Amino acid sequence: MMRSSEEPLALDCRRLRKAYGARTVLRRVDLQLQRGEYVAIMGESGVGKSTLLNLIAGLDQADEGELLIDGVAVHNLKDEQATLLRRQKLGFIFQAFHLLPHLSVLHNVALPLILNQLPQQRARDMLKAVGLSGRENDFPRQLSGGEMQRVAIARALVHRPRLLLADEPTGNLDPDTASEILQLLKHEIRSSEAAAIIVTHSPVAAATTDSILTLTRDGLASTLPNASDQL
Repeated sequence: MMRSSEEPLALDCRRLRKAYGARTVLRRVDLQLQRGEYVAIMGESGVGKSTLLNLIAGLDQADEGELLIDGVAVHNLKDEQATLLRRQKLGFIFQAFHLLPHLSVLHNVALPLILNQLPQQRARDMLKAVGLSGRENDFPRQLSGGEMQRVAIARALVHRPRLLLADEPTGNLDPDTASEILQLLKHEIRSSEAAAIIVTHSPVAAATTDSILTLTRDGLASTLPNASDQL
């Protein structure tokens, strides 16, 4: 995708490194995404895929390197500024859902809209889009794992984030529902021109993206453009 020379990258990761004690999880990770670019990150278990998403989302801090979102150096921001940027710019689909148990399904999805002072009608629209119309007043404890996954997806998309991060977003879904959700993700990414990263072990999910990156112990090793746009 062509971009203006004046338009900042949606995401610019420069030589990120993260270690836990003596164990280095990520080293020399460079990743640049333009607006509207949708990539999958694959790799062996334990190689640091979820850690990379957590660094980008600000849930953890890199030991070395730089991280810019929309041209803003996140590592230089004060806590309040970083929180505001994440609230406005990012959507995160967690592998463990992270729904708030004391809020209804509708209020869980509407939360990013409330925090950003946006109209809340889109929360109902997104629940319908993920096949949960009629479940607005239920609570997370009343949902199956697959239903909680769909609520988490609706919540991440509802405020049309600039950058979408998804950690195994179809891991708890049956094949038919997974296919529908992957179509929804792609539609929302395209319609809002968001940049997006999906971490997955699923070749089917990865095949819906523009390109596939492989994370190894030495960083992001290769980019494989998808030859088809089937799903």
